[in-house]
Amino acid sequence: MDNLTVFTEFLLMDVTASRELQVLQGVLFLVIYLGALTGNLLTVTVIVTDTRLHSPMYFFISNVALLDLGSISVVVPKAVVNSMKGRKTISLTGCAAQIFLFTLFAVVEISLLVVMSYDRYVAICHPLHYGLIITPSLCSQATAGSWASSLVYSAIHTVALFRLPFTKTNVIQQYFCDVPQILRISSPNVEYSEFVILALSVFFVLVCFAFMFVSYVNIFSTVLKTCSGEARNKAISTCTPQLAILSLFFISGSMAALGPTAKKPSLKNLLTAMFYTTVPPFVNPIIYCLRNREINAALQRMFHRLSEFDSNHLKK
Repeated sequence: MDNLTVFTEFLLMDVTASRELQVLQGVLFLVIYLGALTGNLLTVTVIVTDTRLHSPMYFFISNVALLDLGSISVVVPKAVVNSMKGRKTISLTGCAAQIFLFTLFAVVEISLLVVMSYDRYVAICHPLHYGLIITPSLCSQATAGSWASSLVYSAIHTVALFRLPFTKTNVIQQYFCDVPQILRISSPNVEYSEFVILALSVFFVLVCFAFMFVSYVNIFSTVLKTCSGEARNKAISTCTPQLAILSLFFISGSMAALGPTAKKPSLKNLLTAMFYTTVPPFVNPIIYCLRNREINAALQRMFHRLSEFDSNHLKK
């Protein structure tokens, strides 16, 4: 026990020893981050500023955009700095913060995706009762409940992972702190308690996805029975972006949860992690802008107002 080393910082994955490739990796991360930052901020801005989008569905979409922005900001800026400076370290506190925040944003997003599926179910299957069921107070309560429950879960999850010191190794075969890698270097006691928490989490996620699956089955069965082609197209245009984002979230989450835990540096492992941490936040705004006609029209109106403002300003 006298020779036992307690680690207070971790060494993150380094894909290559080449300094040029490290900088290239940092530039790639920076481009992806700036793209996600622009897209999600633009989505939030257009929803907040356009009164035609002040409805429950777009309230939840703006919240999801903020969550995507938060989740990618937890991981990517640190990776950019490390790549540019040629560093590989992250402190114990920084690692715990990454896991806490990334888990928090992911769980809140799952909860809001469930609420959004219920919102679309009521809007399409019970349109006459929509205003009575989906009220502003219900939206606020659902959002607050999602954040509160996710804060509790993320805190329990993080405390369970970091409650005992790390003595095996401080090498993390990943470019950020993720749960499988922390479990790999944790003590057996931590692994057992975390297994129980993760088992309950899997059950919760399966229930959520079952609820969303039933909601969308009912939605599309109702849409197919609709006689009006215009009503059918409008319903599909509001649901398909959510389904696309749900599918992307599910695929990336499955890759993170079911993929093998790397025990040595692997380019495949890095690319898999890049997919589930950066692709959903980067792609989600594109999906909404391309597939949702109302957001697309609101973007055009906003750019038109900006161009008019610039022209008037130049005339003065």
